[in-house]
Amino acid sequence: MKISGRKKCTLAICRLIKNLNTITMKKIILLACIFFSTYATHAQSKDETTIRSILNTQMNAWNRGDLEKFMEGYWRSDSLMFIGKSGVTYGWQNTLNNYKKGYPDTAAMGKLKFDILEVKRLSVLYFSVVGKWHLTRSIGDVGGHFTLLFKRIKNQWVVVSDHSS
Repeated sequence: MKISGRKKCTLAICRLIKNLNTITMKKIILLACIFFSTYATHAQSKDETTIRSILNTQMNAWNRGDLEKFMEGYWRSDSLMFIGKSGVTYGWQNTLNNYKKGYPDTAAMGKLKFDILEVKRLSVLYFSVVGKWHLTRSIGDVGGHFTLLFKRIKNQWVVVSDHSS
């Protein structure tokens, strides 16, 4: 069977379109992958920057002697968990009360410095932060380590669990 010139041309055009579509689709998929990976990296960087900013705001509030402002970085809930030298405390208000009891004045509070060792995204809703804390005080310096669990709640990053020792 002989194929006419017109059919040959049609077949050639179909092959060209098929190949063009394959190449174009590959390019579109590649561009989409690049776009979404860049977006995901940017979104993660923005979230990490926000979390670091919260910690910096907390440190500055502490250094002004403002425990209420310091506590704004925590989840205002009875389910907030704080683990310290006295054991486990549940609840935002209970945690604030413990801070007020343990640090009754600016001499006891001293000047706080955080040294962030790791900020790690666990999922779209959670970040883990590991670091060191140090209080420079006239009554004697103290320090230790902490692990924080941040959760995105109502479009805000807040500490839902704090283990400081």
